[in-house]
Amino acid sequence: QTILCLLRSFEYSQKNAVLIPVAALGVGGMLVYWLRSRRKIETIEMGDGWWGSGERPLRVKEDESIRPFKIVTSDKEIEDLHRRLDKARYTPHVEGAAFHYGFNSSYLKKVVAYWRNQFDWCKQVEVLNKYPHFHTTIEGIDIHFIHVKPPYVPHGRAVQPLLMVHGWPGSFYEFYKIIPLLTEPARHGLNEGDVVFEVICPSIPGYGFSEAPHQQGFDSIATARIFHKLMNRLGFKEYYLQGGDWGSRVTTNMAQMLPQSVRGLHLNLVFVTKQGLGRLISIMLGAYVPWLVGLSREDARRVYPFMQKNFFDLMRESGYLHIQATKPDTAGCGLNDSPVGLAAYILEKFSTWTDKSFLHKDDGGLESKYTLDELLTNVMIYWVTSSIVSSMRYYKENFSKDPNLNAHSSVRVPTGIAAFPQEIVHTPLTWAKDVYKNIITYTYMPRGGHFAAFEEPKLLAQDIMQFVRKVEQL
Repeated sequence: QTILCLLRSFEYSQKNAVLIPVAALGVGGMLVYWLRSRRKIETIEMGDGWWGSGERPLRVKEDESIRPFKIVTSDKEIEDLHRRLDKARYTPHVEGAAFHYGFNSSYLKKVVAYWRNQFDWCKQVEVLNKYPHFHTTIEGIDIHFIHVKPPYVPHGRAVQPLLMVHGWPGSFYEFYKIIPLLTEPARHGLNEGDVVFEVICPSIPGYGFSEAPHQQGFDSIATARIFHKLMNRLGFKEYYLQGGDWGSRVTTNMAQMLPQSVRGLHLNLVFVTKQGLGRLISIMLGAYVPWLVGLSREDARRVYPFMQKNFFDLMRESGYLHIQATKPDTAGCGLNDSPVGLAAYILEKFSTWTDKSFLHKDDGGLESKYTLDELLTNVMIYWVTSSIVSSMRYYKENFSKDPNLNAHSSVRVPTGIAAFPQEIVHTPLTWAKDVYKNIITYTYMPRGGHFAAFEEPKLLAQDIMQFVRKVEQL
């Protein structure tokens, strides 16, 4: 019996000798699979695309050359504009309406009169051409970008490549004030030590001088992939990103797609759409005990009253979004045919998105932050390229795939956030952490709204530099 027990014990130990390693291997395999699948969730597949006309050519290598580009105009172009401006029809505004009904028609007449009689498009073309412009073909369409290098780099100072991405209804021109601050900081009183940039500002395909996609489905992820390819084509393996509006979405997707290429991500607008019981409790308690749910006093000041600022104000300002996310081509027909209609549609956003109180002003407060030359130059970029419709389609392509604008996955790269007080919506740091897991800097900016680089270039430049300096010290 003792011998039988020993034999059984030996057989049991033999089985264990086989089963334990097999079990360990199985558990280990499951762990590796979980980690690999988790890693996949944390990134967006880069994939590939074709946005040119017709079928993608087989066995034909894409032209990867970087071609100098120059903006030009003609007498015919200006004459056509003037003819259309002269024939504009106006509807008298309601007394005391200010900008509550949209663009005030009395002030619109003044803008159009300036546009027709004083605005010099030829001069503004020279301003636009003061930075080097380029075209390159990616995924079947021509991508426009400006690339500005610092004229002088002190010995021992590293130059950081920075890709800056605009949104709607802006353009690459939004960055013309901030570029010299980033490329020549010392000359502009920004003695930021070791931080100097070379700046790349592309036009989103379908905006301005970037060719519009010819196929359906061109969204922020496709844009992110194209801009990664652009930076790689320019010879950059690692780079910083900056964006607001759609630029925030695009650069976030870039950080999710190739985090190993992104040294840091700086945003002046954050999309966080997380819902659920936890967020509801945070919103409810935040008005009374903000510290209990991770909100600061400044967060509470900017977020509450919650329904007014995060529902009613957004409803008032987002009518355009529903149109552009559903039937952009219908609304776009009139805008593409009428320069006055186009100016009213675009500039109204530059009013209320710059400062919500401008709604109460007869002139929309437009000239308190910008000059008419600056505003009309941005409008002209849409007009001369006939790109308003294709820019509006960007909403349909994105919202049809992702109605809630979810972030797809967490962002692990170092992130900096500049929270401007007049931004359309405020995202507290504790909410931003739901998506951006490695926030290095979060700044409550003292003034400014949605078009940060255009409105407050020095404030934004300082915040970008502060963020990059901290990342470089990690």
